[in-house]
Amino acid sequence: MVWFETILVVLTLLSGLIWLLDRLFFARRRAAAASGALDEPKDPLLVDYAKSFFPILALVLGLRSFVAEPFRIPSSSMMPTLLIGDFILVNKFSYGLRWPITNHKFLAIGEPQRGDVVVFRPPHHPREDWIKRVIGLPGDTIGYHDHKVSINGRVLPYRVDGIYTGVGQGIGETGDTLLTEELPGRPHQVLEREFSVAEGDWTVPAGHYFVMGDNRGNSEDSRFWGFLPESNLRGKAMLVWMNFDTSAEHWVDVSRIGRRIP
Repeated sequence: MVWFETILVVLTLLSGLIWLLDRLFFARRRAAAASGALDEPKDPLLVDYAKSFFPILALVLGLRSFVAEPFRIPSSSMMPTLLIGDFILVNKFSYGLRWPITNHKFLAIGEPQRGDVVVFRPPHHPREDWIKRVIGLPGDTIGYHDHKVSINGRVLPYRVDGIYTGVGQGIGETGDTLLTEELPGRPHQVLEREFSVAEGDWTVPAGHYFVMGDNRGNSEDSRFWGFLPESNLRGKAMLVWMNFDTSAEHWVDVSRIGRRIP
């Protein structure tokens, strides 16, 4: 949500500037004009608000930009790992610290690993936040044929876990095949439909990643729009902190709260 981030930055800078200017110039003048009076001069209403809100705004901005940021899952593309209505926390420093709004990295810390679930801004929708799983690293050749992913010529093993039953807004995925995909070091479940979607082979260029949704039959990902530039990363998804879906029998699924994202 670039608009929210922009508003937060503007309000933080504006309140901080008002507080600073008053402290450097106007507060002294008020004190001098009121010298000898019994009561201390009161701050103007605008200055009082700035002094009250600036520390709070600065704290929220710092946490959202450099520590952790909340996101809401709006689509079914990461089912069964993440459901529509999940609210997740995203680690903002796993892949380096970035300036708010511009997303420009100013401190390198780490890089995505295969299997990480990442939040990013897709090249064709730069004002939106999307979430997918990293399948291919720079230099990898990724294949997707007959519902199976291959990495550098090696087809991943799969285990059929049964037929998926969706709930709430995800009920449309009922009937899909539920499988465990044995991604090296990061096994996770995926959904597949009877027909294959967007088959092909792709070689990941330097500075880019190949990302896919866990809902392979219903995910707009690198199979359709290409590679994810490293500069578009926003952070690494950590855990579900709330689930709220008014279409489900129980609007809040407490069993999902605190669930780590595999």
